[in-house]
Parts: sequence; C-alpha cells; structure tokens
Amino acid sequence: MTGRPAAAASAALIGALVLAGCGGSGSDASSAAELSVGGAYIPRPVSATMAAGFLTITNKGGAEDELTSVTSAAGEVTVHETTGGVMKKADRLPVPAHGELVLQSGGNHLMFEKLTRRFEEGETVSVELHFAHSDPVTVEMPVRPATYRPADGHSGH
Repeated sequence: MTGRPAAAASAALIGALVLAGCGGSGSDASSAAELSVGGAYIPRPVSATMAAGFLTITNKGGAEDELTSVTSAAGEVTVHETTGGVMKKADRLPVPAHGELVLQSGGNHLMFEKLTRRFEEGETVSVELHFAHSDPVTVEMPVRPATYRPADGHSGH
C-alpha cells in the first residue's frame, strides 16, 4: 500500500509540473519586450560629415531587450555610451523590462558618421533600430535647431 500513495503523489507532482510548464509557455509570450520609440530628434549638425541623434526607447513588456545596431541610408550610425564623461562605441545597450533606454545629449546617443549629405533643419532622417530579440523599428528623426532641448527633460541630465 505504501507504494501506491507514493506513486500517486509522484504522478500528481509530475502532472502539476507539466501544467505549470504549459502555463509558463503562454506567459512567456506575454512577457516579451514591447518596444516603442518617442522623442526622436537630431540637432542640426555643425559638421557636414557627423551628427548626433537622441531618442527614448520604452519597453512596456516583461522581458529585457538590447539595442544592438542602427542603420540608415543617411550614413553610418553607431550607438555610443557615455560613462564618466568618456564616450565610446557600444556593441549593445540594454532596454530594461518595464523601463526605458534614454539616448540624450551628454549621455548615451546615436552617432551619425560619413553622412551622404548635410542634414538641414526641418527635414527628417529615417533610421532602423535593431534589437537582440525584437523586430526592427523604423524611426523618422526630425532635424531640429542646433540649440533644441526637448520639453521632457531628457536633454543632458
């Protein structure tokens, strides 16, 4: 008799684990990154060959993602991080679950190099953001005055 209750308990435990695994796969889909982009702009560059770009990537999902690269027909675009006042190229930047990746003046940012033409105030520049896990996102970045500072406060704090 002691064998039967132990076997029943084992079967119940296995059944519970299988059900938990099934439920887990459904919740994995709902915990994926949910990315959106806002506040994108490029200050009118003073150089004919280089410019910087700023934006905020918001992740409303339950999983972290990473910005891995940026492409544009306007020139080469790299992601730069600023740590302790030192700027360097970054291979990737994290976009936290339920959080933001802010690219801002004085901090992490996009660097446009080898421009195909000089950006003029009032035009837009199209870029495609690439992520480790999410589909690419195309963003139209308006070219603003060189002294532009966004109203949301994400300009160099």
